[in-house]
Amino acid sequence: MTDADQTNDAHQARLRKLSFRAWRRGFKEADIILGNFADDYLSVLTPEQLDIFEVLLEVPDQDLYGWIIERDPTPPEHKSEIMNMLNQYYKTAYTKI
Repeated sequence: MTDADQTNDAHQARLRKLSFRAWRRGFKEADIILGNFADDYLSVLTPEQLDIFEVLLEVPDQDLYGWIIERDPTPPEHKSEIMNMLNQYYKTAYTKI
């Protein structure tokens, strides 16, 4: 196996792990939003964006869900392009005008 194959295998394993974690939060609403977001975007995110998404998955469900639906302000340390993408994803996919 070449280094490129090993790198690709490690990347694919990381994507599977992140998808699993996004879909199995234990809070149904967060599972749906984060799981579908993961399905739609994980394959196109940069390694840096994946790092940010991974950090967000460490946040307690109620807090993260509140930030996604903009019920609660996102703390400065969690404001990011990925958080903005999650906000927009929620607005586009789960709300009606």
